[in-house]
Amino acid sequence: MLAKYLMIGLIGFISLYMLIPSFLPRIIRFGAFRKGTTKNQVAFTFDDGPHPRYTPELLDLLQDYQVKATFFVLGSQAELHPDLIRRMDREGHQIGIHNYDHISNWLMLPWTVRRDHMKRTADIIESIIGKRPDHYRPPWGLMNAFDFFHPKSYRIVLWSLKAGDWRSRSCRKKLKATLLNGITDGSVILLHDSGDTPGADCHAPYFMLRALEEVLHQLQGRNLQFVRLDEMA
Repeated sequence: MLAKYLMIGLIGFISLYMLIPSFLPRIIRFGAFRKGTTKNQVAFTFDDGPHPRYTPELLDLLQDYQVKATFFVLGSQAELHPDLIRRMDREGHQIGIHNYDHISNWLMLPWTVRRDHMKRTADIIESIIGKRPDHYRPPWGLMNAFDFFHPKSYRIVLWSLKAGDWRSRSCRKKLKATLLNGITDGSVILLHDSGDTPGADCHAPYFMLRALEEVLHQLQGRNLQFVRLDEMA
C-alpha cells in the first residue's frame, strides 16, 4: 500500500513539476509565446550558438536577405565567442537566453535554473553588448513549474514551426519543404546554428544553411516581414 501511494505521489510530482508546465503552453496560449498574430510577420529563431564555424555563415546569409532574427544563445558559448555576440547585436538581431549550458530544466532545481543559467547568461550577454536580454527559451522547450514565476522581465518563448534541423538527414531531405509548406502569418520558426548539443548531429547546421538559403530565396515573393521576437505581437 505504501509503495502504491509513493508511486501516485511520484507521478503527481512529475506531472505538476515537469509535464503540465511543458505541454500546457503547447495546447493553449498560456505561460509562453508560440506564435504571432500580425499578418505577414515571421520570426526566425536560432538556438544553441554561437558557433565559430556556422554562426558567421548564418549571419552573412541573413544580411544578404535583410532578415532580422532572434538568437537564443548558451552563456557558455557566448563567453567563448563574444565577437559573434557583438556582431549579432551590431547587425540588428535580438539576443535571448538559452541557459548557460544545454541542460533540461526538468533536471535542475528552480533556483539553479534562475541563478546559474538565466541570470548568469544574462550577465554575460549584458557585459558583452551593454544590453540585458529579456527573452528566454528553455532547452528542448522543457519547463518546470517554477519557470512561470521568473521575473516578468523575461518572456518565455517556444515556437510554432519545428523543422527537425538538428538531424543531418532531415536537413538534407525535408527541411526546405517543411519550411516552405509550414511558414505562415505569425510563424515562430525553430532552427539551430550549432550541432554540438546532446542529440544533435554536429554537421547538421551545414545542411540547414544550404536549405535556408533556398528557402529565403523563394520566400522573397511572399511579401513577408522577417522580424525579431520583440517586434512580434
